[in-house]
Amino acid sequence: MKIEGTTAVVTGAASGLGAATAEALVAAGAHVVGLDLPSQVEKADTRDGVRLVPADVTSEEDVSAALATLDAQRPLRVVINCAGIAPARRTLSSRGLHELDLFRRALEVNTLGTFNVLRLAAQVMAEQPADDGGQRGVIINTASVAAYEGQIGQIAYAASKGAVVGMTLPAARDLARYGIRVNTIAPGIVDTPMMASLGPEVNASLAAGIPFPQRLARPSEYAQLALMLVEHDYLNGEVVRMDGALRMPPQ
Repeated sequence: MKIEGTTAVVTGAASGLGAATAEALVAAGAHVVGLDLPSQVEKADTRDGVRLVPADVTSEEDVSAALATLDAQRPLRVVINCAGIAPARRTLSSRGLHELDLFRRALEVNTLGTFNVLRLAAQVMAEQPADDGGQRGVIINTASVAAYEGQIGQIAYAASKGAVVGMTLPAARDLARYGIRVNTIAPGIVDTPMMASLGPEVNASLAAGIPFPQRLARPSEYAQLALMLVEHDYLNGEVVRMDGALRMPPQ
């Protein structure tokens, strides 16, 4: 899939993985529309070539309205779902029971939000002419190594990301007839603003548990992998771990 001259939509584009991916797509020649919550868009740095649109990924109306603003002269070929939350709560602890609403919210944002963007974007892609290779688009979702090795306190997060892993192959099979590929990236520990807020000592401790390279992943490395998955036409229905050979311990 050629990126140059096309439109790409990135969710969670105001910061972290989404911001790095949006910048990489602009550098590759794409016109990028970034979706994020209004509060995040308001405080985001202005990035050349990225048009940030306030939208809640769990809202059919918000996402449909954002997709309706795309330039018809540049087909939507790439969608990368980076929006997500990472609640931390044990099923049962001295603080009491895991709140049902917190579990529900993790599923709403990470699973339902991903599916909502995937289905609405696929509808747009399916109505466009195919390229020379018969492709109409590529959708890349973001899971986590927690989908496989959820730690203590990650039950909601692990469940929501496990669902993203689980939908990858069925989505790829569903959309194959339209020439749309679907892949998922499962990152390990990435040096995002959220991780930076934990402090250097915590980050150093986390990095020490990674076999090699013994450091946190960079958002730019996620972006590099996402673009590779877009450009590699034979990768479809795959979940790719990006974790430095890390296998998460219980805590």
